[in-house]
Amino acid sequence: MGKITNILFPVDFSESCVAMAPFVKRAAGLTGAKVSLIHVFDPASYNGFELYIRRAQEINEEHEQIARERLNSFLTTEFPVGEHFRIVRAGDAATEIARTARDGFGLIIMPTHAGGFFRRMLLGSVTAKILNDADCPVLTSTHAERITPHPLEHREWLCAIGLGENSERMLRFAHERASEVGAKLTIIHAIQAEDRELPIRLDLEEELHSGERLKTFEEIAELQKRVGLNAPVRVAVGNVKAALLEIARQSDADVLMIGRSPELGEEGRLRDLTYVMVRDSPFPVMSI
Repeated sequence: MGKITNILFPVDFSESCVAMAPFVKRAAGLTGAKVSLIHVFDPASYNGFELYIRRAQEINEEHEQIARERLNSFLTTEFPVGEHFRIVRAGDAATEIARTARDGFGLIIMPTHAGGFFRRMLLGSVTAKILNDADCPVLTSTHAERITPHPLEHREWLCAIGLGENSERMLRFAHERASEVGAKLTIIHAIQAEDRELPIRLDLEEELHSGERLKTFEEIAELQKRVGLNAPVRVAVGNVKAALLEIARQSDADVLMIGRSPELGEEGRLRDLTYVMVRDSPFPVMSI
């Protein structure tokens, strides 16, 4: 993955998108990337009476015109129309956003649109599908309406790695992006405890020389050497999902970076761990 030069910002005219706009603008300023706004309208949203008195093509053209006019008048202060492309697509929102992102975009930034009770249960369906289908990294915000996330360069970025076959790709990308914006990068890793009921243990001195823990630090050190990185490392022992989230909650970070599968495959890119981290992270998550 090279330098991010184009950012795609999906909008549905919600308060979440309005709150996200300063964050997207700052991200573009830090990376030097251009921002394009995209809105996807549903061509089947017309009612039966419309279809009865008018041709379907005529109705679709009118709905597209309305969508384009609305998009052109949205967030014009943050993203002036003459400086930022406005893209209108018809169809399934997640499918069209993922498809459009393949045309030269290095990052999608969007809110999750899941709040209150439903935040604890699921992500917005469009967000989840984009996370599964998009080839490029996806940066999702925290879930509260009308709240702008931390300004990216605040203090610290976290990179969660699992020491699998994609760990080097993941860490190299995290290192490059953090270096571009001058952020401090910290690596976090969780060791699955044999007893899943035990409380999470974070950076305990007595655990330092245990065989599995020592091997973990050695593997991370070798991985950092290949990437050309010398970042601090935090390791937790416990349930992997809960342990990574606990490290995140104890950090005053701006971004948590976590991997997705680089290939779509039969199970998709969005694995259970990624889903939970995006859903429950206390700050924005970049899914790579």
